Amino acid sequence: MYTLTYGFWKYLTQKDEYSVLILGLDNAGKTTYLEQTKTKFTKGYTGIRPNKVTTTVGLNIGKIDTQGVRINFWDLGGQESLQALWDKYYAESHGLIYVVDSSSRDRLEESRKSFAKMIDNDALFGVPLLIIANKQDIPESATVTEIRHMFRECNIGNRELNIVGASALHGEGIQDGITWLVDGMKRNLRRPPRNVDA
Repeated sequence: MYTLTYGFWKYLTQKDEYSVLILGLDNAGKTTYLEQTKTKFTKGYTGIRPNKVTTTVGLNIGKIDTQGVRINFWDLGGQESLQALWDKYYAESHGLIYVVDSSSRDRLEESRKSFAKMIDNDALFGVPLLIIANKQDIPESATVTEIRHMFRECNIGNRELNIVGASALHGEGIQDGITWLVDGMKRNLRRPPRNVDA
């Protein structure tokens, strides 16, 4: 009887947990996006002021609880030398956020190539992809439509994709993207969540 009661209690107190990679070129705004996400979804979290965020060399991590699940974020450095390490995290990820600096038009093709190389990896098969067209608050930035047009040339394959305009600096577009990604990860039966204590 104890085993049955304990099992039921565990079932009631456990939460589904997903791991999400945040990737993109250096200075795209990945860490600022992560900080704004934690601020929006974690009550009482104030976060790092945007002007204090520095270039990531290695890994930043974050965690939020939303829509009845827990999400662990891995924000990886985007310098060319660090991109070689990205694939070490693919097999453990349930979703992927790719941040594009829309204001840096001269690096959009470089960003697209990096994205195309990344999604060709078999370890990301079926994982929902969220592209953040960041820095939409800057005049002359590439629009979401322009980003969509550029990135549609990539081999998305059989997976969900959404492109959301955002300003990580001002916290705009964060909520919509995260909500869409959580729904996509819940639908993806190829990568079931882990169970953790709530």
